[in-house]
Amino acid sequence: MPSPYADRLKDLPVERLEVEVDGGVTAYWEYGAQTEGSDDRPTVIVVHGFRGEHHGLEPVLAYLPDLRVLAPDLPGFGETAPLPGGQHDLERYADWLTAFAGAVAPGAVILGHSFGSIVASAAVARGLATERLILVNPIGAPALEGPKGLMTRLAVLYYALGARLPERLGTALLRNPLIVRVMSITMAKTRDPQLRRFIHEQHDTYFSRFADRDVLRDAFVASVSHDVRAFAPLIDVPTLLVAAQQDDITPIEDERHLATLFPRAELVEIADVGHLIHYETPAEAAGAIRRFLRLPVVPAR
Repeated sequence: MPSPYADRLKDLPVERLEVEVDGGVTAYWEYGAQTEGSDDRPTVIVVHGFRGEHHGLEPVLAYLPDLRVLAPDLPGFGETAPLPGGQHDLERYADWLTAFAGAVAPGAVILGHSFGSIVASAAVARGLATERLILVNPIGAPALEGPKGLMTRLAVLYYALGARLPERLGTALLRNPLIVRVMSITMAKTRDPQLRRFIHEQHDTYFSRFADRDVLRDAFVASVSHDVRAFAPLIDVPTLLVAAQQDDITPIEDERHLATLFPRAELVEIADVGHLIHYETPAEAAGAIRRFLRLPVVPAR
């Protein structure tokens, strides 16, 4: 079905590019027109969440047309192949992000969503140079301890089973469309039927674009074994947290506590949305980002 944000996205220039990083080739997309004076625009590198790829953050980018945004697919997801050798653990992803930023836009603002918030925070804490950090739906508490802790434990069993079954059967389980739909229904909070259909279609289309079950298992383990709290005290750059008041993965009380762990953090709370800020309330998220980056307001359409 058509994207609710199609009218904005059709006017947003985008180009697919590739760069060699950490022994592999990373596919990424550059959003934003190159116009006179555009070199003065902030450059933002956006890091998507677990099982996602660059398309997921496009609704937010639709409201940030005057930024230069670079959106890679994480190694092992979308159009980026797994990195050669070794596990795809958090340290590997953080090192990859540091190398990617150094190759395409040194000093860029870094934005991470969900699992991407962990990767971005780990990279900045380990030395990735940036003037500002933005975390959307940050993972600010252990996944096994939130209100959906039972669901997370079931997910642990699901991914473990997918890794242990014969490869063809295990991969089919991990890509099972019924299970993907249950995940989508669980996360969506909006009551707008058109928006719900769009969200489910996005997950149906992109949630299974992982390279193989090994990289999916590695990324899942990294996503539930870490959270942003461990890195927050080490990040001494202005940081924006865009949190959802109905997020089942990190309750808003934990997000408020997370904000206190950063030396310089600002928390923006969005009501009536859960872990899918990027799909359900992208205009509100973009507005918070614009204010944080001190950008002029874009006229409403």
